[in-house]
Amino acid sequence: MRLITDRVTLTVPATTANLGPGFDTFGMAFELRDRVAVRAVAGKSQVTVHGEGVETASAGEDHLVVKAIRVGLEYCGAPQAGLELVCHNAIPHSRGLGSSASAVVVGLAAARALVSDPEVLDDYTLLRLATEFEGHPDNAAPAVYGGARLAWMSDGLPQSVPLEVVPSLHPVALIPETHALTSTARAALPQSVPYRDAVFNLQRAALLVEALRTGEHLMTATDDRLHQPYRREVMPESFELIDALRARGVPAALSGAGPTVLAFGDVDDALTAALVKHGWRVLPLPVTQRGVAVVDSDRA
Repeated sequence: MRLITDRVTLTVPATTANLGPGFDTFGMAFELRDRVAVRAVAGKSQVTVHGEGVETASAGEDHLVVKAIRVGLEYCGAPQAGLELVCHNAIPHSRGLGSSASAVVVGLAAARALVSDPEVLDDYTLLRLATEFEGHPDNAAPAVYGGARLAWMSDGLPQSVPLEVVPSLHPVALIPETHALTSTARAALPQSVPYRDAVFNLQRAALLVEALRTGEHLMTATDDRLHQPYRREVMPESFELIDALRARGVPAALSGAGPTVLAFGDVDDALTAALVKHGWRVLPLPVTQRGVAVVDSDRA
């Protein structure tokens, strides 16, 4: 395997996971994209970051996109090189919008674009390698394929199928200034849940498949007892907002591990103004059917 080009630019979408009851299972891609330009060079690796995460991004070999490119090249048996990256980040970091999964997926896809036999890193292989980074495939699947996805593990390997989404579904992300680590959010979860709560979530998760397809029953289908109640103490402001939205008849749930709140409906002007006043961003996020994609390359 050899490098067939030394320059590629890609974009990758933001994603959400869970959608309420579908813990570590449901995911969705949004038309909010990071753009990453990659060059293979003879010298040391360097990373320049613009936009989200500029204050916390690691440089050089410690950057997550660089690490993912390295894994992709090693998987192909391709030679390693120095890497120059310019990252224009639009996806908020540590907010529950899949920034780490997107970084891993775009790095693996960059490796695919650089090598002479890209089929070695087909979409399923990208999903499998990204899941090894992430530990579960719910964010990685929509980052690779786009759209809404149902993802699960079988015999230690990730699997994923697309979900139909009604065109009238208009998600809105409500993004606070505060960050939340996925590890902290997961640490709040119990080792077991009551039987009645497990049954409750099975019903809601099954209904969610139909609700995404038709746009009906979304209020019921986005309810959850498996993970959200246990995260309430970790991010109380997010759950106050979820409660307020649901009281107004707007289906809402935590986006991934939070603290972003995802609403499936219009957020009224008064609530929007109050949120903006307190530092929240109110960001409509159309569902995108386009996963990670090459937008520029000098590949022959």
